[in-house]
Amino acid sequence: MWGGRFGAKPGEILQAINASIDVDRRLWAEDIEGSKAHAAMLAKQGIIAAEDAAAIQKGLDQIAGEIAEGKFAFRQELEDIHMHVEARLKEIVGDAGGRLHTARSRNDQVAVDFRLWVKRALQGTQEQLSGLIAALVETAGAHADWIMPGFTHLQTAQPITLGHHLLAYAEMAQRDRNRVTNAIANLDESPLGAAALAGTGFPIDREATAKALGFAAPMRNSLDAVSSRDFALEALAALSILSTHLSRLAEEIVLWTSPQFGFAVLSDAWSTGSSIMPQKRNPDAAELVRGKAAQAAARFAALQGIVKALPLAYAKDLQDDKAITFAAFDDAGLCLAAMTGMIGDLTFNRAAMEAAAGKGYSTATDLADWLVRELGLPFRNAHHVTGEIVKRAEDLRLPLQDVPLAEMQKVEPRIHAGVFDVLSVSASASSRKSYGGTAPENVRAQVAAWKERLK
Repeated sequence: MWGGRFGAKPGEILQAINASIDVDRRLWAEDIEGSKAHAAMLAKQGIIAAEDAAAIQKGLDQIAGEIAEGKFAFRQELEDIHMHVEARLKEIVGDAGGRLHTARSRNDQVAVDFRLWVKRALQGTQEQLSGLIAALVETAGAHADWIMPGFTHLQTAQPITLGHHLLAYAEMAQRDRNRVTNAIANLDESPLGAAALAGTGFPIDREATAKALGFAAPMRNSLDAVSSRDFALEALAALSILSTHLSRLAEEIVLWTSPQFGFAVLSDAWSTGSSIMPQKRNPDAAELVRGKAAQAAARFAALQGIVKALPLAYAKDLQDDKAITFAAFDDAGLCLAAMTGMIGDLTFNRAAMEAAAGKGYSTATDLADWLVRELGLPFRNAHHVTGEIVKRAEDLRLPLQDVPLAEMQKVEPRIHAGVFDVLSVSASASSRKSYGGTAPENVRAQVAAWKERLK
């Protein structure tokens, strides 16, 4: 494909390191789509004959059929998907096939193919995120008033509702979706027509090819068009943050399904066993989601490392962008599917969660708030009084709500029996009605709002 200047083939090692067909064959549909748009534009502009363009279009359709049906022969010496398509096209239509590359370089060809692929992959991620949010919202609605412990430092902090906990991840997922949407908007420009790096002297119509390929506009600078990979970097950054959120939720599932917590159970469909310990139910899918978050972050760093030292315009280093990006989207798709499945599969243990919510004196803040409201204590004083009462409860080995009133009155004589109205975990959670709070009525309102947004 690039003979003439060269009198001999590349050496075997160079061919091996130079070839990318095992990776970039995934771009075949985008490559053919881009070539069809380019050929149609060339004919419309009078750059190639209409009959040549018609032959090219027919030949490209035949190649698409051969690849889709698994009948296409891939050969290492043709390097990449772009040269494979062009070589086969010339076999099918003869000299007309050689006219396709007029006013185009592999540089802008690769760039447009890759942008198209990433755009579509991001659109798929959008859809999967919507599915995850829907699963979280549905499960949250079914458990709007189920009490569980809220944690800070993985220590019992205050009672919360399970629905509220799950909706926190829905919020994260929505921000992930927003990042994906922004990434699509930022890449929605076509590099086709930038040629090698400087544009072309042929009277091409870049607006037409951009429109034909579904881009909002052509890129305004030819150097930027062929060399920039920030669209892939932004996509990988979004996937890295998304994977971090999935990893956090996966860790919750690992904890919740352990015997030590006993908050939830995954069915056989989402559990594995042990080759030696017959009693085991392992949350392997959650653990794998957690592990893949590290790879997502590493892939972003890898692509950033490739791009960071490249002068304008194109360099062969950029060939490695696709393997990294394809793998990142493959993993993200699997992880989103796994997490959506597990959220819908979990069976929660209401009694175990509520019992755990009452441990660790989780309603101590409610006691302090009551002292402020009912007795007019400054909060810092109320905090101190509550701390003394908690210490007394520890000495008596009693939960806070079972500490006798007389014992509390030894610390603060004005405390009366009304204090017991706020010391249960359900009363604590129900009282948190401030906007964004954990109260069941808040959760139900948020679930309704989410369902409306998801329509």
